[in-house]
Amino acid sequence: MRKLPAFLLLVLCAVVLLAADQPKIPPMPAAVSGNAVASLKSGLEVYSLMGVGPKKTWDDISNKVYVLHIASAKWSEGRPVPGVAGRLGASAVGTKGQIFVFGGYVVDGQGAELTVGDVNSYVPDQKRWYRGEDMPVPVDSAVIGINHDRYIYLVGGRSKNGPVNNVQVYDAEKNTWSQATPFPGTPVFGHAGGLASDAIVYVDGAKKNTGAGAPYVASDECWLGKIDHKDPNKIEWSKLPPHPGPARFAIVAGPERDHKILFSGGTTVPHNLKGLDAEGKLAEVSPVTFAYDIHGNKWEDISEDTYDVRTDSRGILNTPIGPMILGGMVKNLAVTARAVILPKKQ
Repeated sequence: MRKLPAFLLLVLCAVVLLAADQPKIPPMPAAVSGNAVASLKSGLEVYSLMGVGPKKTWDDISNKVYVLHIASAKWSEGRPVPGVAGRLGASAVGTKGQIFVFGGYVVDGQGAELTVGDVNSYVPDQKRWYRGEDMPVPVDSAVIGINHDRYIYLVGGRSKNGPVNNVQVYDAEKNTWSQATPFPGTPVFGHAGGLASDAIVYVDGAKKNTGAGAPYVASDECWLGKIDHKDPNKIEWSKLPPHPGPARFAIVAGPERDHKILFSGGTTVPHNLKGLDAEGKLAEVSPVTFAYDIHGNKWEDISEDTYDVRTDSRGILNTPIGPMILGGMVKNLAVTARAVILPKKQ
């Protein structure tokens, strides 16, 4: 009798242990929001990095790393992210056996926020962190994606002077940066999207308010950027029609295997790390989940009443049991430790 490859055995174990009943997915060791997320080993290992705990205060921001081993349905702790303080709004991605973490912001005891340009890579097999070349334009709350397991794209985000429309490209093989074609839309941060099939899709986020009232308001712009096959810095941008549901901030998003970018949750107005809007009121979390089909050039409704909807987790991760969200804030804006699998199209 032929033996199954080890990878397939792990996938089968994951399906048996977790897929049948979503509540069997164990919660993270601690509740965190604003956490960067990434995966390795074809989604069999998922990572939550840094974030703020249930108190939602500066001294509750962590640099801890939690790893879910899906085949065994068990969490472990990785080596903490380097630095004297944890970060929020960082972006992360896994490739070549490493987790790469970019930017984010730190908060001091007076509540002041400082965006940083740190680049760190974690090699789990060595339990060791390495320092990469700093970001040319330090940003937090950017959209991240990887192309050809090499080029990591940081799209937009918030710099020390406000939102930017830069598209910064990190070469994971050479530890170097370049600047790609900036997106022509309004500069934003806290927007959502991903990269698949040589294309970047992003939506919404917060833009500067040119009128009276709150300093930032939700943007309703949606953009598609097609990456040139020969030049990773050349992107052809085009505006997309509105997506399902209202414009939002801090939607949880990421690529799905079948050439789609998934979007779920987010709040109807920009909010701070406590989930409060400019007037000090709790922001409202949208229950809508939708997708953009890159090959079909169309939006798809997934669910108008998503189970355990989230905001402020920094991405959707592909796993053998489905698209997964780690932590973030739930409908009442409480910070959660739960991991959740997104629904299939209804």
